[in-house]
Amino acid sequence: MNGPSLALRQRSLGDLSAEFPLFPPLTRGCPKTSTAELAYPLEVVYDYAKVDRGLFTQPPGPDIARWSPLLPPLDAPTLGEGGTPLIPFGDVHVKDESRNPTWSHKDRLNRVAVSAAVASGAPGVVVASSGNHGASAAAYAARAGLPAIVLASADSPPAVQAFVRSYGAKVVSVPVEARWPLLRQVVDELGYHPVSNQTVTHTGHPFGPEGYKTIAYELFLQLGTVPAAVFTPTGYAELLYGVWKGFAELRLLGVADRTPRMFSCETAAGGPHAKALATGADAAVVGLGPTDAYGVACSVGGHRGVVAVRDSAGDPVLVTDEELRLAQRDLARAGLWQELSGAAGLAGYRRLRRDFGGPVVCIATSSGFKDTGVATERHPALEEPALEDLIP
Repeated sequence: MNGPSLALRQRSLGDLSAEFPLFPPLTRGCPKTSTAELAYPLEVVYDYAKVDRGLFTQPPGPDIARWSPLLPPLDAPTLGEGGTPLIPFGDVHVKDESRNPTWSHKDRLNRVAVSAAVASGAPGVVVASSGNHGASAAAYAARAGLPAIVLASADSPPAVQAFVRSYGAKVVSVPVEARWPLLRQVVDELGYHPVSNQTVTHTGHPFGPEGYKTIAYELFLQLGTVPAAVFTPTGYAELLYGVWKGFAELRLLGVADRTPRMFSCETAAGGPHAKALATGADAAVVGLGPTDAYGVACSVGGHRGVVAVRDSAGDPVLVTDEELRLAQRDLARAGLWQELSGAAGLAGYRRLRRDFGGPVVCIATSSGFKDTGVATERHPALEEPALEDLIP
């Protein structure tokens, strides 16, 4: 049942007839459909006629290789990614992706993307990231025996930088505007495999969102049905699109009869996907204001998010830092400590407050340990504690 990959080729989301071989991964967008102002991402096409529907009778669990026929070749070893719990929370369900090996959803992407680096014979992996993506890429590169270069911004959380360095990665703090030119130089001159975006609008790694499809497969099995709506923290929208594509495949295979409505939950300080959807554009670039939700603080959008929201009859949702903090606090008081950005799904659902007539899932993406300012507070010891000092 868990046989070899049935991946066939890459194709452009700008024109589905524009197809390319599966390798090498086209990490700089579609060369046929992209323009100087807008780059179109690629996705992976599979031989769906050969997929054993028995895949969707197995219980969800760790190691996304259980879904290997519907993923690109997995040549990098697993760290036990996937199989995260679905937890009831009030009137929604929370998919807690902080339970992955490096405590974020990015592990699903990097199992696939680092596998592409291994299959391509690359001497190493390079990533521009100040948080979850860098830590995850470093961990999977280390597991695969590859060196990793992480280009971080100077204001990224020190705890996260220490986290990344613990995997043996070379972490270099550089000005934000220097990160992508340096990344291209590392790719072009050292031959390292990039797992970050390199284009004017976001395309990223063409294999990456395929790893996120496994969230949809798990949700289908955990709920016993397709959710009515899924609220997803959204930065570059790779997670949003991957989950959407997973459900679309379930319908294509005849396993499910419908797909959920997808909601992109972006910080109100930016929101490029909200702008693109409001203006009818395929992708947009916006100004970025101040926000503590650095994990979803993106000025550059991509076509993937537009496709997922538009084709699912969903909506974009913009949330403020205040709404994020309230959602983060309430999740923590229920035992789910999330990074501020990771609470965007719940914050987005609360902002809309619609009745969807079926199960609603809010994806929570990352542990609260990743936030800025964590462990910087100091609480003085009580010299002579009394019982009343101990009562919560």
